[in-house]
Amino acid sequence: MTLLAELARASAEVAATPSRLAKIRTIAACLRALAPDEAEIALPWLSGDLRQGKLTLGYAILRSAMGDPAAGPTLTVTDVDAAFERLKGLKGKGSAGQRAEQLEHLFSKATAQEQDFLLRLIVGELRQGALEGVMLEALAAAADLPPAEVRRAATFAGGIAQVARAALHGGGLEQFSIRLMQPVLPMLAQPAEDVASALADLGTALFEWKLDGARIQVHKAGEEVRVFTRNLNDVTSRVPEVVSALKEVQADLILDGEAIALRGDGRPHPFQVTMRRFGRKTDDEAQRRALPLSVFFFDCLLRKGEPIVDRGARERHDILRQVLPAAIVTPSLITDDAAKASAFYEDALARGHEGLMAKALDAPYEAGRRGAGWLKLKRAKTLDLVVIGVEWGSGRRKGWLSNLHLGARDPHTGGFVMLGKTFKGLTDQILEWQTRELLAREVKRDEWTVYVRPELVVEIAFNDVQSSSQYPGGMALRFARLKGYRPDKRADEADTIDTVRKIFEAQLR
Repeated sequence: MTLLAELARASAEVAATPSRLAKIRTIAACLRALAPDEAEIALPWLSGDLRQGKLTLGYAILRSAMGDPAAGPTLTVTDVDAAFERLKGLKGKGSAGQRAEQLEHLFSKATAQEQDFLLRLIVGELRQGALEGVMLEALAAAADLPPAEVRRAATFAGGIAQVARAALHGGGLEQFSIRLMQPVLPMLAQPAEDVASALADLGTALFEWKLDGARIQVHKAGEEVRVFTRNLNDVTSRVPEVVSALKEVQADLILDGEAIALRGDGRPHPFQVTMRRFGRKTDDEAQRRALPLSVFFFDCLLRKGEPIVDRGARERHDILRQVLPAAIVTPSLITDDAAKASAFYEDALARGHEGLMAKALDAPYEAGRRGAGWLKLKRAKTLDLVVIGVEWGSGRRKGWLSNLHLGARDPHTGGFVMLGKTFKGLTDQILEWQTRELLAREVKRDEWTVYVRPELVVEIAFNDVQSSSQYPGGMALRFARLKGYRPDKRADEADTIDTVRKIFEAQLR
């Protein structure tokens, strides 16, 4: 039985080194030592995840549960996993007290290093640079298998953890192939600056409207249709419109697309409004009448039982249009003409959509990867906000202040209202500069965060504003990322919370 201490030690080593190769070696050595039933538990931990998903436990209850650490390590990986299962299952009246009791019992058996590891793992702050690419290579090294084989198996299995036991203990990877009713991870895109840069990278390209809906993957076998989210959750019962849209289609298929709530004039509701349809366990007829979903498909992964993910985007595009009614296919254009592509882009924006996708005609469907053959073009909104706090980085950012706390000015109180955090868009040069400048403005700190005088203004790009119970203003920025610091602006010139509220209300209208 593997001790938790060994995982905590490996995690600390991985976080302490910026070297990708060193991370892979450390993780591979840790994986080799695992028992067969431990691989699917421990592998997500080394990426900072839990196989149970989020436990929704805050710092306060966790801190109160942390008493004196144990003198020596006794907790095993399976002990902790069983504790997480119990915590996940606690609901209803009296559950708060039971959670506190369970946490106190768990932490009482943990050493100081193990307590720190568990705390950061549970709250999702175990950022150590062991992202999926590193984990895949480490698993391949531990199992002495080609990385490409492990990567392909993981995409078709719907995740790396499912592949770990087979890879490490001789189960064979042949069982992991694309097949009906087993969802696969979606292919992702990289950002492009504009149409011209996309054409420069791709040449003649397939352009499609980029809809800001819920990414779905639909499997159809005979009369059976099942719908999965981008996280591979089965939501078939919540989206009967998607099932109905494929009722007359005869072929067995795996399709990639978007479910989106449209207004009467065809313009989209904000993303968060669409997501209301996915928040219930079963279909709600009243909600469906009030907020009907439309579906648009943009890719085909399997047709008539035959996988076609290795074929080029143009061929898959043509197959999609052969098998589906035009009304449920995402509008598209194939061109090398920048003027035509730009007009198509402006038309998508004018209709209220996010922008365009641009795809290389010969690009295969790289499930689970952010492929170079897919680019996304969208016109982001921006706000000038003030940095009110910042969190210490981890992994290759260890020792630098990284994750910015963003505040909008409150003209009524003179204070600042937090709208979220971001560590995106920070170069090494910016990290070095902001660490120096923000430490010079420090007013207090805790274990994770340095709170600063609200003096530095940043220009933040974001997709939209969504409601949030996490922040005092009741709103948060979606996909916030740094465009740059604004030394030309004072904090009293930053955008106000009233401006943010107007954006939010305009989205709802």
